[in-house]
Amino acid sequence: MRLLNILVIGALIVAASFVYKIKFVSTLQAERVAKVRGELRRERNEIAVLRAEWGKLDAPSRVKGLADRHLGLRPVEPAQFDSLDRLPERPAVAPSADPIGAMLAPTAPDTTGTVPSPGQPR
Repeated sequence: MRLLNILVIGALIVAASFVYKIKFVSTLQAERVAKVRGELRRERNEIAVLRAEWGKLDAPSRVKGLADRHLGLRPVEPAQFDSLDRLPERPAVAPSADPIGAMLAPTAPDTTGTVPSPGQPR
């Protein structure tokens, strides 16, 4: 009987230590979860701040003000447009063995579609 009591007491000590270990591990996991939730909350707040800043920086009125201040663009005038019959002819494209390469290769120098001022030569 005495041996049985000693074995039961030993089993209770082992079970108590096992339960304590489980409680300790679960407490650590709960702290980690709380830490990750806090980090997630901070990241979401930072994303919200960045989106607000982006909306402020991307506002059309701000972009227009910056363009007016730094680019010095002039408004479009009706004299800048011309009729379609005065457009230059499209350059002829020679057939190529590589159709994709022919699409990628530049066929004409880069030109703009602006009409020269009345005082400038063509």
